[in-house]
Amino acid sequence: MRTAASQALSGRRRGPRLLARAQRHLTWAMPVAYVAAALLPQAGRWARGLSLGAPPLPGHPTGLTLQALLLGHVLFTAALQVRARDLTVLLRRPGLLIAGTAANTVLPLLILLLLAAAFVLLPDADGGSGMLTGLALIAAMPVAGGATVWGSRAGGNQTLVVGLVMASTLLSPLTIPLTLAGAAAVTSGSYSLALARMAHPAGGAVAAVGVVAPCLAGLALRCALPERLVGRAMPWLKLLAVAAALVLTYLNASGAFTDLIARPRPALLALAALAAAAMCAASFVLGWCLARALRAAPADTVALTFTSGMNNSSASAVLASTRFADHPHVLLPILAYSVLQKLLAGLADGALAARAPRRRGGEGAGAARCGREVRS
Repeated sequence: MRTAASQALSGRRRGPRLLARAQRHLTWAMPVAYVAAALLPQAGRWARGLSLGAPPLPGHPTGLTLQALLLGHVLFTAALQVRARDLTVLLRRPGLLIAGTAANTVLPLLILLLLAAAFVLLPDADGGSGMLTGLALIAAMPVAGGATVWGSRAGGNQTLVVGLVMASTLLSPLTIPLTLAGAAAVTSGSYSLALARMAHPAGGAVAAVGVVAPCLAGLALRCALPERLVGRAMPWLKLLAVAAALVLTYLNASGAFTDLIARPRPALLALAALAAAAMCAASFVLGWCLARALRAAPADTVALTFTSGMNNSSASAVLASTRFADHPHVLLPILAYSVLQKLLAGLADGALAARAPRRRGGEGAGAARCGREVRS
């Protein structure tokens, strides 16, 4: 018979094995979620209408939804992987942290304004305001947590990547209203009015609370709990986060695909994909150009490139589905961006991996240790 110790050891190993298997199959699981949303949207529509209670926030138009809860778990788990003291190394060289955080705020807004000028030429009565609204929700969001994974694979400075994710998230109550106010100025009709309301300081805080609060909770809990306990629980929490991301993808896509299937508009879908590709590709390229202009080290160049090019599309989709439920096509560029940023991240990974040699010793070793903490 197996001893209690061997059973406990087997249990501790089962979590990492299941997590590795789930991550290995995530590449094809995401497309399956999109296909399920297109073929079986009824369950998604029902789940999107669920209200789990209203948080005590002034001006909050809806109760706590299943989408917000799933997104909160994903962000909480990402923050729980970070030890706050590992980020203090960035205070010795704050220049790259400041430049990367500013780039994540300013670059998407500039790209959005350029796209708005191009959309004026569209025959659409609202000047492409619905499309611009979806792109604005993308531009307003902080750096995606997935940038930590892609940046690590390409040999990036993991400490800088995590620092930029956290800095952009903590500043989102200020940056979200700024971006949405700029988007309200270049859109028209009900879209402009809705974006202006969301850009109000109170509305911006409400829009950001679902992003900031789970991250702060994860950081605080990581500081309070023993490292051994966090290490044991982390594989299972990350496994739940993978499942939450898949369900969130299905829920977000079901709203847009229902409208698209009922009223097929191939031209609109193609335009959404083209606009999302333009914004995503330009963000990656401009992030790389910024790093080159600052003469950043190869590992820092990788970090700035990925954090500039990857925004939290899940949070964008949650906002779109709750604030623009009667305009489901606002989700189209967000869904296209979600798929395209992963494809472009893979291309950037291959292009930058050879340029970013593995760092050894000194500060590089500290960053590598931080990277292992994030991935573990």
